[in-house]
Amino acid sequence: MGLKLGLNLGYWGIGPAGEEALEIVRAAESRGYESVWVAESYGSDGVSVLAWLAGQTERINLGAAIMQVPARQPAAAAMAGATIDKLSGGRFLFGFGPSGPQVSEGWYGVAYDKPWGRTREYIEVVREIVARQGPLEHHGEHYDLPLSGAGEGKALKLNFHPLRERIPVFVGAIGRKSVEMAAEICDGWIPIFFSVDAFESTWGEYLEAGFAKGGRSRSDLEVSPSLQVAIDGDLEAARSMVKAGLVLYFGGMGSRKTNFYVDLAHRFGFGEVADEVQRRFQDGDRAGAFEAMPDEIVEATSLVGTEAEVAERVERFRGAGIDRLIVSPVHVEAAEKLHTLERLASLAGVGAPA
Repeated sequence: MGLKLGLNLGYWGIGPAGEEALEIVRAAESRGYESVWVAESYGSDGVSVLAWLAGQTERINLGAAIMQVPARQPAAAAMAGATIDKLSGGRFLFGFGPSGPQVSEGWYGVAYDKPWGRTREYIEVVREIVARQGPLEHHGEHYDLPLSGAGEGKALKLNFHPLRERIPVFVGAIGRKSVEMAAEICDGWIPIFFSVDAFESTWGEYLEAGFAKGGRSRSDLEVSPSLQVAIDGDLEAARSMVKAGLVLYFGGMGSRKTNFYVDLAHRFGFGEVADEVQRRFQDGDRAGAFEAMPDEIVEATSLVGTEAEVAERVERFRGAGIDRLIVSPVHVEAAEKLHTLERLASLAGVGAPA
C-alpha cells in the first residue's frame, strides 16, 4: 500500500518563502506529492499563502496546518476555505486547532477557556456554512449566530455556491481528548512530534473511544503526522536542525505550567529529557538545552538518515496504518532537499502524475 505524501512549508518567511517555496512545491507536485501544507502562528497567515499557491499549482491539494481558531471567526474561515477551494478547482483542505494560551491570549486577545469545546463548535459552524443548506442559525455555547437579543443581525448564508458542499476538515491535536474528538468528527488528524513506535500505546484507546462515539471506524480518519525528513547528504546538520526545533517546542512553546509538547514527551518515554531541556531553555541556557537533546529522540520523531535507514522507518509507518506523511525537508542545500523529496517519494510508493 502506498503512503500519501504531503509537503509541509511551515511558517512563511521562517521556512521557505517566495520563489524558493514555489520551486519546492512544484518539485513535490511533479513527484506525486498529494498535498502541500502551510502553518500560521503570529507572523504570516496561512490563508494568504494557500491562495497564492492556488493559482501557481495544478494538482496538489492545499492544506492548512493549521488555521488558528482564535485568529478568525468561523464564518471568516469558511469564506476563505470555500473561496480557495473554488479558485483551486476543489483542492483545499481545512486544518484547525486552538493554538495555545500564550498565543491565543497574548496575540489574539481570546481567552483560552474550553479550547477544544470551542474548536468542535467552530468546525460545526464552518461545515454548516459550506454546506449552504439555508440561512445560518447556530446558537451554541461559544458561537451565537445571528447574535441573540440585540441589534439587527439576521440569518445569512454564503452568497456563492461552493464547489463542494463538504470540504475535508483536519485538526492538529496531541492531547487525549482532542485526539478523541478528531476520531469522532473529523476527516483527518495531524499530530506533530510523532513517534510511530509509540502510536498505539499513546493514542490507540483515545482513537477507539472517538470512533465509538461517532459511530465511525479507522477508515474514516486520515492519520497524517507531521515529520522532519532528510535522506543522505549532511545528516549531522539535519539532526541539529531537528534538535533545534524540539528545543523550541519543549522550551519555548508554553510555560512550565502548560506545555503540551513536554506532556507528550512524557507519554513517549522522553519525559526526563523534555523537562531538562525546558528547564535549561527557560533559565536562559539555550546552548545547554540543545546539548541535553539526545540523538535517540531525533530518530524517534523524524525521518533523518541514509536511504536504507529511512526506508526501514517508512515501512514502520506503513505497517502502523498511517495514511499520509506530511514532511519538512531539513537540509540546508536546495539540491539535498530535492534529493530527499525524490527518494522519499520512491520509498513511499508514490509515482509522478501521468
